[in-house]
Amino acid sequence: MMNTDATHRLLLDNLNTAIVLLNDSLRLEYMNPAAEMLLAVSGQRSQGQFISELFTESPEALPALRQAVEEAHPFTKREALLTTLSGQSLTVDYAVTPIINHGTTLLLLEIHPRDRLLRISKEEAQQSQIETTKVLVRGLAHEIKNPLGGIRGAAQLLARELPGEALKDYTNVIIEEADRLRNLVDRMLGSNKLPSLAYTNIHEVLERVASLIEAESQDCTMLVRDYDPSLPDVLIDHEQMIQAVLNIARNALQALAGYTMTEPARITLRTRALRQFTIGHVRHRLAIRLEIIDNGPGILPDLHDTLFYPMVSGRPDGTGLGLAITQNIISQHQGLVEFESQPGRTVFAIVLPLEQGISPS
Repeated sequence: MMNTDATHRLLLDNLNTAIVLLNDSLRLEYMNPAAEMLLAVSGQRSQGQFISELFTESPEALPALRQAVEEAHPFTKREALLTTLSGQSLTVDYAVTPIINHGTTLLLLEIHPRDRLLRISKEEAQQSQIETTKVLVRGLAHEIKNPLGGIRGAAQLLARELPGEALKDYTNVIIEEADRLRNLVDRMLGSNKLPSLAYTNIHEVLERVASLIEAESQDCTMLVRDYDPSLPDVLIDHEQMIQAVLNIARNALQALAGYTMTEPARITLRTRALRQFTIGHVRHRLAIRLEIIDNGPGILPDLHDTLFYPMVSGRPDGTGLGLAITQNIISQHQGLVEFESQPGRTVFAIVLPLEQGISPS
């Protein structure tokens, strides 16, 4: 039979909760794989490191941990903001439990990330908005396209009866405007065509987008590539994915073009792998995160909740269809689009599953 210590280690290694064990000097004794994944560090390599070398929190965190060691006093902290070595910010709840072991006090930290729960809630609300918007747009499109067809047909019949070519200029205007409105409605509805899926290197998509953006920017915007070359091919519609990413990148380029900056305008294309990532109610063993980052003015807070709605735009000359189309494309690929924005840094992230998802039990 397995000895008790080995059994305990096996149990800790297989927990989904991040576990960190510190000695009385607040140096790492052990962390389980869930903690390694959360903090993006290796427990074996970090053995013996001081806690602030693993992550940082608020100024009062270290005194509270030292007090827990001295007084063997457990405590819990809600919605703490951790900053990892890689610079990633995490919102977590954590519980600290002192453990007396042969006269020495160890601290057991149980860390529960809240970012994922908050993101899932936001994603579910966003998905509900998508479905509601689709129903509204389909109904609106039906009410618009039917009379447009009648108007266009009547204009064509009228043009045949007019005595002079000069008068036909007016009927041509009616026909052209009816066609323009029909095309606008079709764009609002999005493509009804199902994605033509094939395994594709995501960096081929990004390089195509990069070449288009570089041509449009006329060397006024720096384009930075930050790729993870180890990413496997992903099952996508190549052309649709180019359109989805290009819509976001063009928005970034247009935002930078009208913004007075003290530093060079910059758009960064970044790819990373994600493990055990939940999209909707499905957990995927492996996914990719594609980020389009710009150092422009940011998105107005008033637009954050409605940014993916059709006809919502932060620019006076914008149609507000680009992001709605992007979201529709990514949704057809079983992925998600999310963003965070503040002046000087806006990040749009597309997450696409790489492996078959499993429903959480």
